[in-house]
Amino acid sequence: MSPQNSTSGGSFNPTSPLSFVGLMALERLDDTKINESSSDPEKIELFRSLAAPYPPAEGNRAFGGHVYAQSAYAASKTVQKGFVIYDMTGSFILAGRLDIPYKYTVRHVRDGYMYCTRAVDARQDGKICFSCLCSFKRYESSDAFSHQPPTAQETYPDLLNAKRPEDQDVSPSVDADFWIELIRQGGATEREFPGLDVRKTDMQKFNQSKEVKASPEKFRQLSQYRLKGSPDEDPHASLAQIRERELSGEYDNLYACAHMYSSDRNSLLLIPRSLGIKQWSDMGSLTLMVVIHRHRDALRMIDWNATSNNGNSELQMKWFVQEGWTPQSAENRAVHESHLWSPDGTLVATSLQDSMLRVQRLQRKDKL
Repeated sequence: MSPQNSTSGGSFNPTSPLSFVGLMALERLDDTKINESSSDPEKIELFRSLAAPYPPAEGNRAFGGHVYAQSAYAASKTVQKGFVIYDMTGSFILAGRLDIPYKYTVRHVRDGYMYCTRAVDARQDGKICFSCLCSFKRYESSDAFSHQPPTAQETYPDLLNAKRPEDQDVSPSVDADFWIELIRQGGATEREFPGLDVRKTDMQKFNQSKEVKASPEKFRQLSQYRLKGSPDEDPHASLAQIRERELSGEYDNLYACAHMYSSDRNSLLLIPRSLGIKQWSDMGSLTLMVVIHRHRDALRMIDWNATSNNGNSELQMKWFVQEGWTPQSAENRAVHESHLWSPDGTLVATSLQDSMLRVQRLQRKDKL
């Protein structure tokens, strides 16, 4: 029985599995209903995480992308087949802990024919640490109109093609000069980032131009990412079974969650770099919205052409591109925005993240 269908006996794993599907694994708890007197009672479904999130800089706080993506994954377990995530907005309320699991309360807000919505609260030790609205829709094949901005592949061909993605530097857990230098000198070590293989494209020459330095909103960071491990919960699933399940859309919500997970990877660290800020006292996510623009092939992460040609029966994954920048900052807050591009230049998703950024600590003792 898969962890998603288990009703009891799941044990919390304080380590982080490298495969994304293992990292997102959930235990289903007893369901409850409220408003039983109503003709249309509102349903609540409960889940518990089974693996610990990644700690950036080997600290005691969880990577925020974990609870964001797993909240969406829990919500996806409550919708009918054919519904795929297209939009989620979440608020980060308390820092995530590493020593206890998340408990997800998924409330059915709306169940329509084409669209449905879920409200999710993530709790640790009984306290809400993250809350979101996650929306789903059925696929619509009509393409009567479409447009998108110029692709990252068209805009930065020399930078993206300078090295193969797998030959680029692994994205550090904290993309700040002080941490990178500490790692280089051997003063700290990092465990492997779970779920996704994320590589940082060298943008130093681009970002040191006079034009970019004069206009921080023109600063850019490119990252390339791919899924780790099979998307199937069954470790013994054959390539033929995985291909059939992917074509049927079985993994589409998992893939959407993987794109969401990647969107938060070192996102806020771009902001002080673009502003020339070397040190800060506080930084943290406030809200994050991700809109998934395209479903099906654009969303899916297995490269079947490379898989069939590699001769060793191992899954090969597509490399996606995240193009990040900061359009605005003021009043100890700043915004990170990004586009997530498929290998063929399709705009898969857009992220918009509001954050707190303080250069000096508050003198007041009041809580935020």
